[in-house]
Amino acid sequence: MKNTIKVERAIKDMTQQELAVAIGVSRQTINSIESGKYVPSTVLALKIAAYFGKTVDEIFQLEEGD
Repeated sequence: MKNTIKVERAIKDMTQQELAVAIGVSRQTINSIESGKYVPSTVLALKIAAYFGKTVDEIFQLEEGD
């Protein structure tokens, strides 16, 4: 699953740590999601999307084989 979290963070000029604190997870979790190593739970995906004022579909996209 790919995502646009890094792009959304850049638009807001924020670090992984700042996003992590804002949504209540570790910086490592944000890093793992951004790099595609970890697929977030539905609740976490909704929190991330809501934080950026986007839909889950705008942030996360399925890749072939997902």
